[in-house]
Parts: sequence; structure tokens; C-alpha cells
Amino acid sequence: MTTTDGPGRPEDLLAHLRPGADLIVPIQLGEPVTLLDTLEAHAGELSGVRVHRMDPVAERAYIRGEYGDHLRHVDYFLGPGSRAAYWRGTCELVPNHFSEMPRVLRLTTERPIVLAGASLPDEHGYFSLGTNADYTAAFIGEAPFFLEANAHMPRTFGQNQVHISQVLGWCRADRELPETAPPEPDERDRTIAGLIAERIGDGSCLQVGVGRIPDALLASLTGHRDLGVHTEALSDGIMNLVDRGVITGARKVQHRNQHVATFCVGSRRLLRWLDDNSAVCLLPVDRVNDPRRVAREPRFVSINATSEVDLLGQAASETIAGRYWSSSGGQADFARGAMYSAGGQGFLVLHAATGKGVSRINASLTPGSVVTTLKNTVDNIVTEYGVAALRGKSLGERARALIAIAHPDHRDRLRHDARKAGLLH
Repeated sequence: MTTTDGPGRPEDLLAHLRPGADLIVPIQLGEPVTLLDTLEAHAGELSGVRVHRMDPVAERAYIRGEYGDHLRHVDYFLGPGSRAAYWRGTCELVPNHFSEMPRVLRLTTERPIVLAGASLPDEHGYFSLGTNADYTAAFIGEAPFFLEANAHMPRTFGQNQVHISQVLGWCRADRELPETAPPEPDERDRTIAGLIAERIGDGSCLQVGVGRIPDALLASLTGHRDLGVHTEALSDGIMNLVDRGVITGARKVQHRNQHVATFCVGSRRLLRWLDDNSAVCLLPVDRVNDPRRVAREPRFVSINATSEVDLLGQAASETIAGRYWSSSGGQADFARGAMYSAGGQGFLVLHAATGKGVSRINASLTPGSVVTTLKNTVDNIVTEYGVAALRGKSLGERARALIAIAHPDHRDRLRHDARKAGLLH
């Protein structure tokens, strides 16, 4: 195949699918919608084909299990498009740390094909995977790609470039990418953000999740200088701080003066900002999330959300009320990286209680909940009532610190429960 070869049809993909084929699809906006439409339209012709992906945005018929063993979904992080399907039992969920996804896929797939959205090829025959690098970019030069090139996909840089000689084929699409509007923080979110912002020094390197509290935090950092970014997801809040000159990357050790991420999600403005922006560097997740690489950045600050914490400091971040909601993602990757960084800090954030008044800090986790970040790794837990610094603290000290940031309505009960559990005497 040469750079003069034009696009083919989506149906050309079918000729490359043997029985039992494993297909790897990117997270979020990297989804090749037209190619997946084609697979579903021809599902009856397939045999034992599995689609491996994280965090689908929209629920599809194959995720709902409508094609039986012809075409089925294997998930690695439940999203809006797969959560209900998992609860119904029509798809599988494989536990993983996000940093290890390429390795997990190599162990569990055989001769996989990567299906991905991409920018149009440039004059040199290179496609960009656009908003994504994630686990798919780790397979460039290792597995064949079939691409859906979209005029609306931004051209980005880093290690997410695929040469036309490395693709089985490609088709063209012309569709707007779905945008995610930045969520509106409430007063609790802004309070939590302020507690963290005052603990972040100039020149720190940030990993920030996506959501109301992370957005509130980023908005509260406008007075800082020379911050860096080495994060899983690049969002509007990061873009805004780059434009204001707050995030420069000037004091980073790795990829100095560049903003490192493994995927991007946000508004149309963010997508336009990403296009041809050489300051953004998208790398495979086994590089971005590797705790050993994270630890090389001094003053690394990791901020992630959790859903429940017990009085030992164990954090359950992938289940809600004992029911699976997402998966581990990169939370433990960055928590461990920050722990080993010189001057590093890790923060796990949550509201002290649910909207119905149920405490999110309890003597033990809800039955059925799983530990995402170990008590030995957790550094700081933050609610709207304060910061519980747990590193180096005894079990009794941890319990007291966590009770102090619990909702006031629950503190007496928590003290009673802590004494009953032998944590307080």
C-alpha cells in the first residue's frame, strides 16, 4: 500500500476477519463508528469475533448481546455504553490497571486487529489516532490496523502516528465527534478543590481526573506558575490553564515543555485546540501510567475521585453500594507513582455523604465493594470538611483523621464503630 492509495469501503474489513478474531478498539472518542456499524450489519456472517475496549460511550446492539457468539463485547472499564449490559450479563469485565492494558491484551488476544478512528493521512502517509493513544498506540508496528479516517478528528502528535504501510485498509468518515461539556461544580466541589490547590506548589506536575472536582481544582490554580501535566485524560480545564500560561511544563523532567496524556475528552473547543498542537504529546498508556515513569517527575501530584473509604484508608473507587460501576482505571498507577516521586502527593477526593445523606466514610466498605487503592498506598483523603493525611499514620490516627472529615451527622456513629472494630480505645 502506498500513500497514493485512496480509502476503501468499511466492508473491506470483513475479508480480514477469521473465526474467533480479536478486535481492539480505543477508548472514548477513538471509537470507529462506521466500522462498528459494519460489523453489526454483518454480524450473522461472523463467528466468535470479540471486540475488546474500555469505556464505551454509547450502548450498541453487540454490547447488549444481540448477536450471541457471532459478535460479543469484552470490557475493561465500564462506561455509559456497557454498564447496564454488564449488569444484565451480556458482556464480560476484565480487571486491570490501565497501565497494564497493552500487556493484558497481548496475553488474552491472538493476532489481534486494531480498529480505530483517525485523522486523514498527511502528505507523508501518516494517520494520527487523534484524541487517542491509550492501549491502541502500543500496538503500532505490532498488530495490523484498519482505520476510519474522519475529517473532524484532530491531528495530534506523540507516539500515535500510524503509517499507511501499517494498515490493512482504511475508510473515510465525515461526522462530528461527540463532545462532553465540562460539568458544573457545586460548593462542596469548590471547597475540596481549594483544600488541594493550597497544597500544590509552583512547578508541580499534575495528574487530574475528569469530573466536577477535577474541573473545580483546575479552575482554582490560575495563580500558580509553571505547572506541568502528565495525565491520563486531557480535558478543557487543562487547556484553559495552558492558554493562561499557568501550565507550561517548563520544570518537568520528562517531555519538558509538553503536555502529556494518553487520551483526550471534552468540548468542541478542546477538539479544535488539539488540532495541529505540537505542545500536546499523546503517548501509549503503558508509558503515561507506568508508576516508574510517573515517579521520575519531582513534585508529582495525583488527584482522583473515589466513591467510598473505610477507616483503615482503603478506597473503593469502582463500585457504588457494592455494585460494579467502572473499573480500576489508572488510579492505583498514579497513586503509586506519586508515592515514589520526590515531593510527590496523592489525593483521593469524595463528598462526605451521598445526596441521600449516606456516609461515604465508614468503619468498613459496603459488602460487595472492592478495594481499588490499598491503604498502604493512599496518601491524602479529601472531603469538603478537610484533608486526612494518612501517610505514616497508625490505624488509630487514621481512624481519627477520617472521622474528622466525615459528615458531622455521622461522626458519633463512626467513633462507636471504630471502638467496636478495635481501631480506637
